[in-house]
Amino acid sequence: MATSISGLLKPWTPRVLQMRWSRYNPYYLEPEVRREAYDKPETELSDKEKEEQNLKALRPIKAAESSVTSSIFYDPVISKFINMMMKHGNKVLAREIMTETLVHIKRKQVEKYHKAPQEKKDEIDCNPYSIFHRALENCKPVVGLTSIQKGGKHYQVPVPLSDNRRRFLVMKWMITECRENKHRRMHMYEKLSQELMAASVKEGNVFKKKIELHKMAESNRAYAHYRWW
Repeated sequence: MATSISGLLKPWTPRVLQMRWSRYNPYYLEPEVRREAYDKPETELSDKEKEEQNLKALRPIKAAESSVTSSIFYDPVISKFINMMMKHGNKVLAREIMTETLVHIKRKQVEKYHKAPQEKKDEIDCNPYSIFHRALENCKPVVGLTSIQKGGKHYQVPVPLSDNRRRFLVMKWMITECRENKHRRMHMYEKLSQELMAASVKEGNVFKKKIELHKMAESNRAYAHYRWW
């Protein structure tokens, strides 16, 4: 290990190289954002981990991305939802709306829990994160429709959807439904919390959109073979 570190003690001066998609010199180390890497005591470190720590003391480290965090409350799905809900680059407002939505769901579920009889209290979920994920899972469509031209006509052909496309559609439906003009007298977090709680029990307008999409795909199944043309 001493030999490998001694070769790194050569004098180094910062310089700019012509590199694509990177602003950092190859001499820079990758950042470590895992919380477990810093909670581990030094006596339990392996030889490789000790060598990596010595390298960090000698070489500069790249700055971590703004979206990366070691917080236990970080959720990549909620972060994606916040980005889709954001308008005009105002991410602070979108994050505040999402936080108020989770707080509102928690408050409603706790009130429902205290009003429920003793034998039904175990059935009430008071965790807003699990309600959010369950709502998205319940509203994710399995198949979708794509327009394919054949013989001068356009056909709506049913196709299976990828995981990213399914997630995008349910998030888009949820945000669009909450921005409708028929709910103008309510705050955004109130509308969003209502839709999420309704979708978590397979109800609400977003869940109906999923059912309607499946019915349209079922009615157009005669054109399914056009998918391979």
